[in-house]
Amino acid sequence: MAPEIKYTKLFINNEWVDAKSGKTFDTYSPHDGSVIAKVAEGDKADVDLAVSAAKAAFHRNSEWRLLDASARGRLLNKFADLVLRDSKYLAELESYNNGMLVNMALFLSERNALSIRYLASLADKIQGDTIPLDGDNFTFTLKQPVGVCGLILPWNFPITMFISKVVTALSAGCTVVIKPAEQTPLTALALVALLKEAGVPAGVVNVVTGYGPGAGTALTHHPDVAKISFTGSVEVGKLIQQAAGKVNLKRVTLELGGKSPLIIMNDADLNVAVPTAAYGVFTHQGQVCVAASRLFVQSGIYDKFVEKAVEFAKNRKVGNPADTAVDQGPQVDGEMMDKVLGYIEKGKKEGAKLLTGGKRIGTSGFYVEPTVFADVKDDMTIAKEEIFGPVQSILKFDTLEEVIDRANNTSYGLAAGIFTTNLNNALQYAKHVEAGNVWVNGYMMAGPQSPFGGYKDSGYGREAGLNCVDPYLEVKSVAISLPKKF
Repeated sequence: MAPEIKYTKLFINNEWVDAKSGKTFDTYSPHDGSVIAKVAEGDKADVDLAVSAAKAAFHRNSEWRLLDASARGRLLNKFADLVLRDSKYLAELESYNNGMLVNMALFLSERNALSIRYLASLADKIQGDTIPLDGDNFTFTLKQPVGVCGLILPWNFPITMFISKVVTALSAGCTVVIKPAEQTPLTALALVALLKEAGVPAGVVNVVTGYGPGAGTALTHHPDVAKISFTGSVEVGKLIQQAAGKVNLKRVTLELGGKSPLIIMNDADLNVAVPTAAYGVFTHQGQVCVAASRLFVQSGIYDKFVEKAVEFAKNRKVGNPADTAVDQGPQVDGEMMDKVLGYIEKGKKEGAKLLTGGKRIGTSGFYVEPTVFADVKDDMTIAKEEIFGPVQSILKFDTLEEVIDRANNTSYGLAAGIFTTNLNNALQYAKHVEAGNVWVNGYMMAGPQSPFGGYKDSGYGREAGLNCVDPYLEVKSVAISLPKKF
């Protein structure tokens, strides 16, 4: 049974409102392509209202700004309680609108509650310093929230990214306007309802659903927005960076794409490396920014690894993400499905060896077979561009020295991994690979305690970790001249 869709309007100043234009847009089920809801289509006029509400809520005498930091943390912990209470509903709604396996969505919903608690714990840990500045001065620093923040969410992990961005900003004391991806607006609306229930004051959190060229552009260009945090494609990230300097100098955090290398050395345990490498690229239909989409396998085990990788892919069950027995669901929409199928055709045309998969499944919904290519070369399109689909590209290498250079020969730098029992090889790779996240003998190990972000075109700034609130803060130096006699 499909989950109830409770919210389809904009959320501004703690009220559910229609878009000023009265427009709506359709949101779909990736399973069969059917329209599941009509959602308010916000635009510049709605963003202006939302920013105005957030600005008022940020005033120095507002209820939010006068709230004790520890009380702010307790409020966010109440939000965590509500997320746990509604975790089953949230997981089903995520799966329905996003195509994520319902088991995965439920697992993430429960982990996300833990992330909220970690981020909430930082609210009263924001501290300044005292500074020795000449003998007659007493100098200290204040760390204060930057102001109104525009948070632009991706469609691949809507709940996780809502929590990561929103709770971090609120922990720092900011107010926010959230723009969900147009493909997946429903869980953001459900989550903001829980924030209201938790007691967040009016205007602190606002959600404007709509399209990038409308609501998104208005948010990134708004003069009263002090910071933008965006997760998504490199192309849009570059546009946001440009927009951030048009009318004011917005602070920007960008978490963008990846073409992450996973290295399998000759001494790797294939019983662990094969399934981990597969999960690294097939998880969530490959729609993961850190997907292990360049799989480098050392020549001594290459043929054996390829054989096992193909067998693993063939045994994956693809189907309705609401089915708990399924291993892989659909791509988020028809556009992404067609993009993935286009990359597969390019791989075949450029000479990569297609060993399994490569086709659409059925005629309704947006399903793509788990696909494995061998004999992939570095200059092939599937080895250079982010596919964002269930496509495993396997390349051969001879030495670690060689493969580090090949791994770094990309404009991306989000994640990397290596399987080896040689500690020196692991540490040399971790030291020299150009990536913000490096995993040894595993993949996708992450949590709210560990900083996350990329090198090069994979963005800048870090989310999660002890210092994740820093990009949402200004540092103010205060110097007091003391009398020489007292």
